Order: sequence, then C-alpha cells, then structure tokens
Amino acid sequence: MEWFADNGWLAWVGLALILGAIEAASVDFFWLMLAGGSLAGAIASALGAGFAVQVVVAVVVALLLVLLVRPMVKRRFTVAPDTSIGAGANIGRAALVTETVTTTSGLIKLAGETWTARTQAGQPAIPPGQEVRVVSIEGATAVVADAADSREGI
Repeated sequence: MEWFADNGWLAWVGLALILGAIEAASVDFFWLMLAGGSLAGAIASALGAGFAVQVVVAVVVALLLVLLVRPMVKRRFTVAPDTSIGAGANIGRAALVTETVTTTSGLIKLAGETWTARTQAGQPAIPPGQEVRVVSIEGATAVVADAADSREGI
C-alpha cells in the first residue's frame, strides 16, 4: 500500500489508460475527457499534492473538458448523416441533356448515369447539351426543368 502513496501518479495514469480504452470502444469523446482529468490528477500527484487535491484537480479538469472541449470535438468529428437516399437524393441536382427532353421523353446524364427524363407539362423541349435541374423523380423518370429557369426562381 505504501507503493501507491509513493507512486500515486502511476495509479492516475493507469486510470487514464483504462478510460482511454473505454473511449476507444465507445468513440463518444466522453471517456476521453475523463481520461484527461485523470492525467491532470497524475500531474498534481507528481507535483506532490495531497490525495484530496489530486481528486479535486481531476474532477475540475474533467468537468471543464466535458463541458467546454467535448462539444467542439464532437462538432469537428461528427458527420451529419445524409438522410436522402436512393432516387430521391437526386432531386435538385444538376444534369446534362444527352437527348432532347420533351414532355413525353428524353435522356439526361445525372450523377454519372443515364436517366430517362421529361419536362413538366407545358414546358418547352430542352435540346442536348443544355443543363437542367431535377424537379422530381417519378418511377425511373426524372422530371426536369431548364437550369437557367430554375435559377431565376431562386
């Protein structure tokens, strides 16, 4: 037991390593902040502070890390999930007309793929080489509008 009294900093480092291992499994940045508090306790111990002071330093540093640093770290490393999947993810995207698009038929190049396309009722035909925007997806057909017309509406 006397060894712990002489090497308290080592116990704090051991606790930091255990908390770091838990963090590696959870990847939530919470346990990492607690490990930072443990390292602060180790530094206090190495500087000769009493056990009560070591605990206070560890708790205060851990709280500061959790409240101030963790939100910034989470924002930096968390990627917002893309909720648009499948064909619906193409709505609003730009495409290139490869075969004249009319109200009944046509082809476009959309996200590297060739899609059947049509314009909305009452819209003029769009010639090849023109940029369009996808307005909606109906089955396997993209309903498009001239990109210049869709920009004016913004």
